[in-house]
Amino acid sequence: MEEGGGTVSAAVREHLRQLCLQEFPCGAGSWNKSRFLPQTWRTWRELVPREEEAGGPAEETVEDLLGLVCSPQSPWALLEGSSAEDLFLRQLAIRKPQMLKEDFLYSYFRSLQVVDKEVSLVDKDLLKFPKLEELVLSANQIMEIDAFNLPPTLKVLELYGNIITSMKCLCAHPPPGLQHLGLGHNKLLGPLQSMYITSQYWPNLVSLDLGFNDLTDLQGMVASLSTLQRLRLLVLQGNPLALVPYYRGFTIDSLARLCVLDDITVSSSEKHQFQGLRYKADVLAREAQFVVTIGNIRGVLDSSVLDPEPGPQGPFITYSYYVTYDFVEDEEGEGSEYGGVLAEIVKPTPSENEAPEEAPAAPAAPAAPAAPAAPAGPAGPAASDTLEEAEDSAEAESAPSSASQSVELEESGVSGGSLSLPGSLGSAEELAQLRPKIDVRLCPSPGTVLFSTVRKPWADVIPCNYEMQHTIRDLVPLKAFLLAGTTVTIVEEKILSWPVVSPPVDSLSPAKGKGEKEKEKKEKEEKEKEEKDKKGKDEKDKAAKGEKEKKEQKGTKKKRGVSKEFRQDPPILRVLGSGLVVLEPLLAGDPLVSTLCMFGVIRTLESDRLTFLRDSKTKKTKKGYESDYHPEPLTVEVQIQVNQCRSAEEALRNLVV
Repeated sequence: MEEGGGTVSAAVREHLRQLCLQEFPCGAGSWNKSRFLPQTWRTWRELVPREEEAGGPAEETVEDLLGLVCSPQSPWALLEGSSAEDLFLRQLAIRKPQMLKEDFLYSYFRSLQVVDKEVSLVDKDLLKFPKLEELVLSANQIMEIDAFNLPPTLKVLELYGNIITSMKCLCAHPPPGLQHLGLGHNKLLGPLQSMYITSQYWPNLVSLDLGFNDLTDLQGMVASLSTLQRLRLLVLQGNPLALVPYYRGFTIDSLARLCVLDDITVSSSEKHQFQGLRYKADVLAREAQFVVTIGNIRGVLDSSVLDPEPGPQGPFITYSYYVTYDFVEDEEGEGSEYGGVLAEIVKPTPSENEAPEEAPAAPAAPAAPAAPAAPAGPAGPAASDTLEEAEDSAEAESAPSSASQSVELEESGVSGGSLSLPGSLGSAEELAQLRPKIDVRLCPSPGTVLFSTVRKPWADVIPCNYEMQHTIRDLVPLKAFLLAGTTVTIVEEKILSWPVVSPPVDSLSPAKGKGEKEKEKKEKEEKEKEEKDKKGKDEKDKAAKGEKEKKEQKGTKKKRGVSKEFRQDPPILRVLGSGLVVLEPLLAGDPLVSTLCMFGVIRTLESDRLTFLRDSKTKKTKKGYESDYHPEPLTVEVQIQVNQCRSAEEALRNLVV
């Protein structure tokens, strides 16, 4: 064979060398010589036995030599996974080593398997194999094949796991009798590939495997496959085109002779359910649909019990919890694109009945408000009650100007790194400088969008009740996303609120108002005296006294200038747990991925005891704190399902408008 590194012939030659067909115990060496001497070399008139029959003292018997080759315990045994052809050649090299010549080897091989040998070129020496029927060149580095170098006798050609980008090279001179073509796990891309899968090139094809490429045009591919009259087995799963809801039904209805699709037998009931779907090819929506469901969060640390009681001036602290995940962005811009940086949005905690929302990548610190903000959701009931107490206190002072606004992003458990900012953040430029320091787990991957559940208060079991449908039209990035998986993160959001103190009002204003009201009061008393002469003087004095006390109390509140308004610091975010959810099974044909994400234990004995003591006061529970402490790990339920149609009627519900 011709020399050439990286060629099929070079790989075959190296394989034969590793079989050691001319070395012990194979070949015609001194250990196996006498039987292969010329038949005419004998003593005169055969008066003594032939040497090849008698043998020499250094020779081994054929049975012993075969035992060395066939026994698994022998150091000369074949490696595990060797083919039957390899074993036959070694046995032949013991019985008849004189037959192992180049012409014999060429005519002997009907099957060649050159797997994972870094082959990049299919050279013309393959034409020297006149009886070759099966050629397996999987897991190599083949980008193109010169089809003129393929033996015309081939019936099976497997090229799995290479880097072939187009089938055009194979169609230049395809083997006419080929029955099986395996091109799975390559780089086939584009709608033009369907042009090369027709009976013009493969008239005898029975089995075709194009799985796990980047084919997207289901309608065009099926139209070409319908010309293959002998096709019975087909694999297309792993391609983006197999993610559309009607993929299996449309393929089965279009290829009436198909027996097996994606290693699943095509049943008669399936053919009946999807009957007529092939006539709707032009109106079927070419998009994939996924439903993401996030259930309960368990094992969350109740951080509020570790905070000190707030004073009249605050801060009033509230906590909320939510789950984020990233999903591939649709070509029409589903949701918002953040490109790996944080959006400058801080949303209040939605109510229980609000619909799921798309979250920003992670709320960053907004600029300090120019005017006092109205009360917002994150302050919660606890903050409102505390503010009411502050109204009834003595002269209210202004909030400490030294209170700093901060954004902290801490890692749970192992690392507690945080970042604090000065209190005066007045521009977006200052906020932009913080973005490189933000925890990367709160940023979506390139080409994806971050989604979030509704923020919920702490509980032993936090029900997210989240469900979101994603419709994706750009299928090639979708395949890459499914191979990479999605990152699920549990986030704690901490918000500090401060009461806003109004400036004291003018002292003359209350006096003026008081005089007018006294005048009003006298007129009212005179009118009542005329209408109600029977009422006593004590009753009138009592009413006047109560009215006066009420006015004084109202005036005192105005002097204090305490309102129910408060301002909020930027949220402090802490990642409680983050992990990857593998989505590759969805690409391989599984309709559902359901998992319980576990992030370890983050609760402590101290925090759980404080939570128990707090709840025992409000709920009046009589159960004591358990001495045998077993904290629950932090978990969240995640389920991702790909929409698959079960009938032609269901597929036609989503017609292209």
